Amino acid sequence: MSSSSAPATARVDLDGNPVAPLTICMIGAGGFIGSHLCEKLMAETSHVVYAVDVYCDKIRHLVDPAPPHLAGRISFHRLNIKNDSRLEGLIKMADLTINLAAICTPADYNTRPLDTIYSNFIDALPVVKYCSENNKRLIHFSTCEVYGKTIGSFLPTDHPLRKEPEFYVLKEDESPCIFGPIVKQRWSYACAKQLIERLIFAEGAENGLEFTIVRPFNWIGPRMDFIPGVDGPSEGVPRVLACFSNNLLRGEPLKLVDGGQSQRTFVYIKDAIEAVHLMIENPARANGQIFNVGNPNNEVTVRELAEMMTEVYANVSGEPPLDEPMIDVSSKQFYGEGYDDSDKRIPDMTIINKQLGWNPKTPLKDLLETTLTYQHKTYKEAIKRQMSQASASS
Repeated sequence: MSSSSAPATARVDLDGNPVAPLTICMIGAGGFIGSHLCEKLMAETSHVVYAVDVYCDKIRHLVDPAPPHLAGRISFHRLNIKNDSRLEGLIKMADLTINLAAICTPADYNTRPLDTIYSNFIDALPVVKYCSENNKRLIHFSTCEVYGKTIGSFLPTDHPLRKEPEFYVLKEDESPCIFGPIVKQRWSYACAKQLIERLIFAEGAENGLEFTIVRPFNWIGPRMDFIPGVDGPSEGVPRVLACFSNNLLRGEPLKLVDGGQSQRTFVYIKDAIEAVHLMIENPARANGQIFNVGNPNNEVTVRELAEMMTEVYANVSGEPPLDEPMIDVSSKQFYGEGYDDSDKRIPDMTIINKQLGWNPKTPLKDLLETTLTYQHKTYKEAIKRQMSQASASS
């Protein structure tokens, strides 16, 4: 590796030990999280990345071709982990594998439950197997959805215990994973993710696999998800923040599912990536751990989120909000039969703070401003063209 591509100062971990350059096999590197993690690793470390994905649009600026100063630092490997024999070779050549690959869009859990289960459990099995058999470290991305419903959600709506943190704050090593009935296909994703977590944990216990499991709580920022009909399928339904962004860009009312009463927390992608960076470079503190990565200070109901986004987008775009900026729709109308949801997803941050000293920094309004500014700049003209073409052909 050329020394000119490496940062000038030697890196040390949280215990003061030098950080040796790693070779990282990053599966799902072309997605939202992967693109930000690749940028961070290229800018601030000497690590080498094998970027594995089917698409490279979000990392094209890093790999097609790699800029001269990154020569030998990052390479793109176009493969589908379902059925490509090259995957084991890449994992063998790497020191660490990070698995980001998943179907993780709520609308798909209902309409594509088989794909959802295969993607999040069956397709992840070879990755775990190759890491375990070859004594390679694994950082596996799970989801906050493995917690399912809170204990408090089973109490009467006006019960005072619903307000007690032990009935809704989600702890990695204590909170139960409570899902809905089998007929509610929405839980296909959470069940698949929980089962692969259990398998990884068992590989660690029985075969000595070095692993870290990450449970993201709504990571938000530029390049997240997709805008239907622009860089994703026209009939696609992305996650809530991208759905609302799509409505705002098109001048449509924001659709609140079942009144938007669910509570969520949101964390800025750059804060979250800093947490992953700490996991990568502090294996002694991260191995064998499950980490919530979220921002409990950025807790809002989905309705409050819609109100904030409407206000922020009006400032960013200079366009006044609609007279009726929001409309209510049922979950059945929006997602179809078999949808179910959790009432709250509020992470406990004790373990990650103790092990890695990590705390999120960015307030919700700031991360919404950054994200909506990017989306307005990136998508507004494309959406205008698409809408004018649609009206001309109708």
